[in-house]
Amino acid sequence: MVQLKEFRIVMPLSLEEYQVAQMYAVTKMQHQSRTDTEGVDILESRRFEDGEFGKGHYTSKVYRLQSKVPAWLTTFAPADALILQEEAWNAFPRCKTVLKCPYFTKFSLTIETIHKADNGKSENVHGLSEEQLATQQVETLDIASATKDYWSYAIGSSDVDFSKFKSARTGRGPLSEGWQSKCNPVMTAYKLVTVDAPYWGFGYRLEQAMLSAERALFIESHRNCFSWIDDWYGMTVQRVRELERNLLHERIATPGALKSAEDSERPQLRSDQRPIPVEQE
Repeated sequence: MVQLKEFRIVMPLSLEEYQVAQMYAVTKMQHQSRTDTEGVDILESRRFEDGEFGKGHYTSKVYRLQSKVPAWLTTFAPADALILQEEAWNAFPRCKTVLKCPYFTKFSLTIETIHKADNGKSENVHGLSEEQLATQQVETLDIASATKDYWSYAIGSSDVDFSKFKSARTGRGPLSEGWQSKCNPVMTAYKLVTVDAPYWGFGYRLEQAMLSAERALFIESHRNCFSWIDDWYGMTVQRVRELERNLLHERIATPGALKSAEDSERPQLRSDQRPIPVEQE
């Protein structure tokens, strides 16, 4: 059965700030999670233009995440089954991501995101039909929440206490109870996740596991977006693209290569590394 769930993540950022913050957080998280056997490989990164999204940036990636496979799944498949292929179309404020797994050929997971300058109260931003709305689940995620589960530990979670956190560069924070209705600026990422694993016996369990994994990833990546605000604040989209190009191809040159916004030095690659071609915005 196809699972349809909308996650709403409210952020104490403007839309323009969020675009940079999200790109920076994804780049840094992928950099930090890389090992000799696991991590992310960028296959393609380029600008695109089509009739559905207009102009934007397209990426194709492969995720090797074997160690994060739940133990129960290894009774149906080997540990290396959790190799995911991702295609993403980023035409901010609209984005679409499609994940597939070569081992489970019928499996598909799609994330459609719309970003709005509100505090998460807009309804049916994805324009779903009445039939779809009847089956859709909606959950608003609080980045200030400290609640953790299996996927939080599998993905990795920060220990930042947002009830005490305050940005040195912007003065934002801490995030006290009910902060979503008090902060300015504010915006929301509305993420509609559609997952389908039509496999008898374990398909539903796989669908629920993937929804839980995406939920944990959404929380962690957005917590990082805000907790790293003093690093990315003032950066441009083009600057973050440079970091992505230099840090996410094959091996990382230096562990501390991600620079703060005020550091204009460009990260260096070893002589045996070749960055993937990336068209600048």
